[in-house]
Amino acid sequence: MDKKKNRIGRWTPANVIFNIVNYGILTFLTLICLYPMLHVLFASVSNPTDLIAHRGLLLKPLGFTMSGYKLVFKDDSLLVGFKNTFLYVGLGTAVNMLFTIMGAYALSRRELLLKKAVMVIITITMFFGGGLIPWFLVMKQVGLYNNVWAMVLPTALNTWNMIILRTGFQSFPYDLEEAAVIDGASQSKILMNVILPLSKPVLAVIFLYYLVGNWNSWFNAMVLLKDRARYPLQLLLEEILVMNDVSLSSVGSAGGVSVNSVQGATAYRELVKYCVTVIVTLPILCVYPFLQKYFVKGVMIGSVKG
Repeated sequence: MDKKKNRIGRWTPANVIFNIVNYGILTFLTLICLYPMLHVLFASVSNPTDLIAHRGLLLKPLGFTMSGYKLVFKDDSLLVGFKNTFLYVGLGTAVNMLFTIMGAYALSRRELLLKKAVMVIITITMFFGGGLIPWFLVMKQVGLYNNVWAMVLPTALNTWNMIILRTGFQSFPYDLEEAAVIDGASQSKILMNVILPLSKPVLAVIFLYYLVGNWNSWFNAMVLLKDRARYPLQLLLEEILVMNDVSLSSVGSAGGVSVNSVQGATAYRELVKYCVTVIVTLPILCVYPFLQKYFVKGVMIGSVKG
């Protein structure tokens, strides 16, 4: 075994070539993924007139100014959007995890009646739906329109995430549950004291999926929210990026460029787009490092058994 290990680990020409090609490809892919974020970051602190005149790759800030961020935080609608987004993400993720854990635990029980039939019915919902208009009419009929619950209950359970978590629960030895039953534990105690403490990696992955999904959600808000005061941050960002809806009328001048002029307004609209994109993306990027250590292990746990 030692000889084989030494032979594999030697710096042979084949190993050197493989490492150079491997690291080269990985470096190239890293740059492809990293550059768009750096481009947006550099653009958000660039001089607006230089930015709008620039063409090609952006490898460093064009000048330096924080005036775009000042304009963003002067807009009350974005601050309201932050408040709404945190509310929807916090409440929505809590409801998501509650429903997913309950559904996954029930479907992981060996003694569940008609278990296969229930799984078939649940799986069908992943491939077939009633369409947007019937869905909207149902949501409006049951009162999920233009309120907080319209952003929470329609997406309370993701079928795929529940199947992943169910598979994770099934991966534990049945002897653990038998021992808990012998000790007099109920199903709720088995879930809380045995299953969940052992499922931290897969729970962290599911939590991250729901957190990112809720943070990036804008379509349900566009369809189900009428009052602009209830808009989440992502819907405001969609208006800014797609509909070019940037209001700068309350600002006289900033950074030495007159916002009231046509050219100045155009330049600052472009700058504000980048600033809002950074502000919207940064909070969710800060969460990932705390869950990264669970990510690979959690995905593997949820994919070993079917």
